[in-house]
Amino acid sequence: MLYNRIAVLRSERSLSRQDLAREVGVNSQTIGFLERGDYAPSLELAFKLSRFFKLPVEAIFSPNPFRPLSEQVYPTP
Repeated sequence: MLYNRIAVLRSERSLSRQDLAREVGVNSQTIGFLERGDYAPSLELAFKLSRFFKLPVEAIFSPNPFRPLSEQVYPTP
């Protein structure tokens, strides 16, 4: 399984699935499949998303679940 932050990144930018799909050249259903973890992106699509969000690929995708941002910013002792 490949985990991702696409839904969070999309929400932060007030983008619909359709908006993001149009920007990276895929169907909006593909974005939904990606967000739910039902589809692993091609390398080409991963790089398109990386360029669009202006983030490294590893900030968007990970083989391990992402820790919640609150834990990263405010670690518990």
